[in-house]
Amino acid sequence: MNSVLDYIDRHLGEPLDLETVAAVAHFSPYHFHRLFAAWMGETLGDYLWRRRLERGALLLCNGDQAILAVALSIGFGSPEAFTRAFKARFGCTPTSWRKGAAERAQALLEEMQARRAQQMRKQDQVQRKLDQAGQEGNGDDADSFKAWEAHMQVRIVQLSACKIAYQRYIGPYGPGVSRFWAQTFIPWLAAAGLTGRSCYGIGHDDPSVTAPDKCRYDAAVVVPDDYVASGSAVLSSLPGGCYAVARFEGTGADIGDAWLTLLRDWLPSSGMQCDNRPCFEHYPADAQYDPETQVFNCELCLPVRPA
Repeated sequence: MNSVLDYIDRHLGEPLDLETVAAVAHFSPYHFHRLFAAWMGETLGDYLWRRRLERGALLLCNGDQAILAVALSIGFGSPEAFTRAFKARFGCTPTSWRKGAAERAQALLEEMQARRAQQMRKQDQVQRKLDQAGQEGNGDDADSFKAWEAHMQVRIVQLSACKIAYQRYIGPYGPGVSRFWAQTFIPWLAAAGLTGRSCYGIGHDDPSVTAPDKCRYDAAVVVPDDYVASGSAVLSSLPGGCYAVARFEGTGADIGDAWLTLLRDWLPSSGMQCDNRPCFEHYPADAQYDPETQVFNCELCLPVRPA
């Protein structure tokens, strides 16, 4: 099923009927339709409609493409049909959505910060003491993040494509992703003999566009070309090309804010814009993680091209 979702994302601008998609999964259309609805909680038609509009919403914010070009690139035959569907999904026209991009990003940042503050208040007394001890001399948590933001250094690099094996998590980004790594992906890595290799965290959806319970996240590891996937892992490839890369060090509660800072503050003044490749976090083989403070380091990789 994950391979089917990947296929759909790669062909959103093309006709995608039930027979074509069912063939990817090697099921008959009759059985596949029922399986898809049971697995995803929505019919194939509803899923295609949602993904096309979500892709369109991101394209509207990540460049200056005409609305007609955006509509055609995601499978709509006319800007009028796209506008009607877009307004039904998001409650506004594509033009209004494009104009409100900065305000939505700021609102999402404030929401994530409020959620993080609430989570911190719920920690037990021991954890609060650990947090306070780790912040001595650096101010509160907000000041610590502002310091990272002020010293954020972004490099433009060319990354090579690589073969990966991934396991997929579907649900809200945040603590659920951390649990998925700890309870599902890392044990699978050890069992498969893949510990010590470069890993990636790939977020396929923008939580300001996609409902939290529909967001997709892949925990992935680089594998040899002749590797055969086992268990629930799926083989895929991570595209190479031009990326903006920023080093991150912090906790899982901080990384969402870091991504928003990269997109909201760095990108508009960089002379670059996002393209359709996925954003991902790169965890090198020597990446560090402190189980006591839950602080880790990685590289945030944003796919870009000249504006």
